[in-house]
Amino acid sequence: MSANTILLIEDEPEIRDMLSFSLGRAGFQVWESPTAEDAATRMEGVLPSLLIVDWMLPGMSGVEFARRVRRDEHTSEIPIIMLTAKGEESDKLKSFDSGVDDYVTKPFSPRELIARVKALLRRSGSPESGVIEHGPLHLDLTAHELTISGKPVRLGPTEFRLLEHFMTNPGRAFDRSQLLDRVWGRSVYVEERTVDVHILRLRKALKPFGLAHLIQTVRGVGYRYLQPE
Repeated sequence: MSANTILLIEDEPEIRDMLSFSLGRAGFQVWESPTAEDAATRMEGVLPSLLIVDWMLPGMSGVEFARRVRRDEHTSEIPIIMLTAKGEESDKLKSFDSGVDDYVTKPFSPRELIARVKALLRRSGSPESGVIEHGPLHLDLTAHELTISGKPVRLGPTEFRLLEHFMTNPGRAFDRSQLLDRVWGRSVYVEERTVDVHILRLRKALKPFGLAHLIQTVRGVGYRYLQPE
């Protein structure tokens, strides 16, 4: 994976050029693709640090491409930001369900997008070294890997950070605002509903091991993590 490299997938040349220029001025190396198919071909070589994908692309849509990225073990942990003019809640949920980590509605300012890119790269980067072990859960903060009873579990970067936060604060209830501050960061605006989507994805990853119940809903508050014995 190439450090600080962003693959921008946008079919509108004016928007693509504007974003590429702004991201370049912010210190990122930007690769450009007009279609998801072209992007997939580029990723057969060196992988980018982050993907920025427009929803409405010719051929394969951005949502379909995000699902493809998440299904491939070689690309499954690359952070994804979705760009779209679709602003309805149902559209946002569909986007998050495809595996994206953040969602930016057009029109938006380049400064906002850059702030979201930086925040997402901070969250997805390798945290401080160490390992957290709770019963069968083994969270390697250096390798950015979760294993349960010795079996690897695939987590997206946001779900990994969410689990890390819970495992370092077992038994403590957090409301959605607190989780947004601690996991997403204060510099970027993210709707509280986003927390629920990623909680569902984290529970889904734990469910095959009978551990989905570890992420508990605290009625009227938010969520807490129950440490296994």
